[in-house]
Amino acid sequence: MPTPNPVQAEKPHQSIRLFENDLLERLSHVHPITPLLMWTPIAGWLLWRSLSFYELPGWPVFFIALAGMFVWTLSEYCLHRFLFHFPASNKASKWLVFLFHGNHHADPKDKTRLVMPPTGAIPIMAALYLLFGLVIPQPWIQPFCGGFIIGYLIYDYIHYSTHHFPMKNPVAKFIKHYHLKHHHSGEGGRFGVSSPVWDWVFGSDPGRH
Repeated sequence: MPTPNPVQAEKPHQSIRLFENDLLERLSHVHPITPLLMWTPIAGWLLWRSLSFYELPGWPVFFIALAGMFVWTLSEYCLHRFLFHFPASNKASKWLVFLFHGNHHADPKDKTRLVMPPTGAIPIMAALYLLFGLVIPQPWIQPFCGGFIIGYLIYDYIHYSTHHFPMKNPVAKFIKHYHLKHHHSGEGGRFGVSSPVWDWVFGSDPGRH
């Protein structure tokens, strides 16, 4: 009786190398749980400060936190469309676009590059905090940014899920297919990940033309 061929072990995933320096290369990878462990305490602290330290009333804190989550969806869309898909024309800017997002399109299944590393997220979040501070006074910027961070975390894990989980719920399945069309349809557009609403507002969903 012939001996069956042994099942070949699946080859380990080989990430695209972004940096020659080993330390920088390690910093470009992040475990998927890292954003949750890093940003949840910060969001919780901002909301706690709003209620306990500044003694802001509960319902206004709740609604301004919701506003922060809503503004995140627009920020997500704008960052994805205008920064991560910036039409670079020289070598340096092309490398920056590839560093921030192009590598994800080149290898969308890389589990360690599906959520934003702290090295990229911290300066972006700090810049946005300063920008929001120009129009939102203290102490109301505290709950606003708490909600904004929660929106960011929701986005991060929706994005991760679209690439690595079946997502059989009808809404989740729609979001998954919508994002995968951004990667694989060749039509462009579809920059919203957690929601297609801003694509519909700004006409960047090819499926609605």
